[in-house]
Formats: sequence, C-alpha cells, structure tokens
Amino acid sequence: MSRTISSFSLHDLAAVNAVAEHRSFRAAARNLQLPPSSLSHIVGMVEKHLGIRIFQRTTRSVSLTEAGAAFVARMRPALLEMDRAIESVNQFRDKPTGQIRINTSDWAAERIFPIVLSFMTAYPDVAIDIVSDGRLIDIVAEGFDAGLRLAENVPQDMIALPLGVDEALIIVAAPAYVACRTSPKAPADLLHHECIRIRLPGGGLLRWEVQSAGEQSWIDVHGRLIVGSSKLALQAAITGVGIAYVDARQAQPYLASGDLIQLLPDWTPPYGGVCLYYPRQRLPSAAFRAFVNHFKTHRSISSSAEARSPNATAEHEIAEP
Repeated sequence: MSRTISSFSLHDLAAVNAVAEHRSFRAAARNLQLPPSSLSHIVGMVEKHLGIRIFQRTTRSVSLTEAGAAFVARMRPALLEMDRAIESVNQFRDKPTGQIRINTSDWAAERIFPIVLSFMTAYPDVAIDIVSDGRLIDIVAEGFDAGLRLAENVPQDMIALPLGVDEALIIVAAPAYVACRTSPKAPADLLHHECIRIRLPGGGLLRWEVQSAGEQSWIDVHGRLIVGSSKLALQAAITGVGIAYVDARQAQPYLASGDLIQLLPDWTPPYGGVCLYYPRQRLPSAAFRAFVNHFKTHRSISSSAEARSPNATAEHEIAEP
C-alpha cells in the first residue's frame, strides 16, 4: 500500500511531533489539549498507515524507534514550515487567542503579576495559567510555554529575558532583639545567635549566603524556629525571637517603620533577578509571541542594559520569536 501525505492530516503529524518532543503521551496530550487516549489513537493510526512503530513505549518512558527517529527528523522541518505559513497570516486577524501556561514559584510570580494583568487587559481573548508549585521542572516535558526563574536556574539552550529588577536576601532583626545581645559584626558571629530558618518547597533549608570581595560563602546558622516562607520569618523576627534571612522587598516596609533593622548589610549585596525563559527550538504561538513582546515593553530594564543569563541564549537572537 502506498503511504502518502494524504494519508494523514497536519493535526495527526503535529500529534506525533508533540509526543516526540515531550517524550511523554501525557505531557503531549496536555499541550495539545487532548485526552491521552485520543492522542494514543492518533499515533497508533499513523503507525498503522506507515507500517512502522514510531515509538517504543514502556510503563515509565516513551522513546523514538530508529524508524521513528528517521521519520520525525524528516517530517518536523516540513511541519514547522507549515506552522510558519499559518502563523504568517496572524497579522490579518484581530487579536491572538488561546492559552499560555507558565511555570514559576509564588515568589517569582509576584514579580511579573502586574505585567500579566496588563497583558490580559490588552488581550482579552488570551487565557493565562500560572502554575507556581515551587519545583524546578522541565517546562517542555510538562507542557508549559515558559518558565520564570532566577537567571542562575535557567536551563541551557533556553531563551531568557531578564525582568531587570535586582533582588536581595538580607539579614534582619528587631531592635529589641539586638538591644539584649551583642550585634553581629561578621557572618561568623551569627553562629552565636538565635536564627530563624526557612524550609524550601523541596524540603531543604534555605542557606544563608554572604559575599565579600566577590567571593560567596554560606553560614550554617542554628535556631529553634523553622518556617515555610520569608513572610513568616519576617513576622517572627518582628516579635524579637531571632534573626531572619529574608527577601529585601518584603522587609522594606518594616525597615522603614523601624520594626526591623538590617544587620551585616555589606555582606548581602543584590543579585540578578528573575528571567522569563522558553525553548529556542519551539515555534511560539501567536498568543505567546504577543506576551513576550508585552513583557519586553513593560519590564523595567532598558534594552541597552539587558543581561545574558550564564546558561541562556542571548536575547538579541530572538528579537522576532
């Protein structure tokens, strides 16, 4: 039997490509907004028409067979060209539509939330799903359009757009706490103080990082209280129960009011903030391209001062995503 392109639809080939890209039927189905059973049926139909097995399936993984890899390698460029042809007519439509999925943390989501809200006002036909579970995941495998993390945590080969707002974790205590004790003059002095620790979503404890002359080190402080967020650590510090290592933005109102004072300020300089990142290889949807352009316009850093993440692709390479 002759196998020709007329045997399949673009939808069928896109389904095969999604499974090959995600290496997971579940993640590909989520990305395509299809039930996994429907996606499995589509792939099975394509395999039947081709007379080959495209994927090797096990209970834990999905991988391309040798024949499947050859097929996808030849099919994918043509499919991308068809995508580009379809996307090229978007300029003649009214406004982008669809859903954008972003993986981040609560802390990072707060940084770009004003941008998200202004984008939704400008593009009422686009829905945004922000998943902030605190885990560092493979955004491609999990079916996300983009991630939002500190620049140092952006995976290799991802396009990264810095928000342009420096962050800082600082050491604070209530005046009443300091009045009853000798104030720390150096990081090592913290070992003799009651310190409030923060447990991270993964289960580990936030390390107290200090920096001097460009060199970083960590202090393994001790304390009776462990909490789950910077906000809780701030509340505890205000009562005078100990010294906290917290987000500078959250601490600023309490520093201004005098409820807290900053300790060892020369040892906790600011660092680069969060980046919006997404895969270089994938052709963005019209909705996501609009979001990227909106993000660039509304972030606070000027284009001349944009930075490059240590593991990320320079932004100038994707001026037109």
